[in-house]
Amino acid sequence: MDFVEGVSMRAIARKHNLHRTTVKRKLIYLGAKALRNLKRTNARLPKVSRVQFDDQETCEQSKCKPLSITLAVEHKTRRILDFEISQSPPKSCLAKKAFKLYGPRKDERKKGRQNLFRRLQNVIQPNAIIESDQHPHYPPDVKRFFPQATHVTFKGRSPKDHGMGELKKGFDPLFSLNHTCAMNRDRIKRLARKTWAISKKRYYLELHLAIYADHHNQKLEALKPYF
Repeated sequence: MDFVEGVSMRAIARKHNLHRTTVKRKLIYLGAKALRNLKRTNARLPKVSRVQFDDQETCEQSKCKPLSITLAVEHKTRRILDFEISQSPPKSCLAKKAFKLYGPRKDERKKGRQNLFRRLQNVIQPNAIIESDQHPHYPPDVKRFFPQATHVTFKGRSPKDHGMGELKKGFDPLFSLNHTCAMNRDRIKRLARKTWAISKKRYYLELHLAIYADHHNQKLEALKPYF
């Protein structure tokens, strides 16, 4: 499927001799189906005992309008449990330009993270191990939604030259998460670094992420050994 092979929507339209609107409608159809499949998979499988989560940065329309993708994956299996896309403020180097062009931009990352954790309460075991980096805003939210869980944090590491800036040098305790983030950037064209492809609307990014998450989980399920 071209949507999960690092191909842009315009390239898909050219490849199959379709109008871009047709490709967009297919994205909407498949994305809605993938979101339902993601919920069904979480309801069907046992609750998870070890989880890793973090934020992945991207943008909509312009780098002056950044977005944050909070992603949660199961340790070792790398199954994508759920994700949430939130509006975030621009970095300091773009803050003045962004304010001049678009006005003030609210930071909705905390709200988005809480929405994700609220859904994950039905997916994660109450006494699970939850792993993340040392972001200072993470512990209060983990404690609020998973009071019986053990929150383990790790110091951030320098990225490798390869791996889309997501894979880290040396031993990486958050490898399951960072490897999945690297695959997101490689397989979803709008998330790739240094690309012309960009999300015009957050809604389309959510649908595209859902399509890849469903495909990613199905491939992992197919690779499981059966005894």
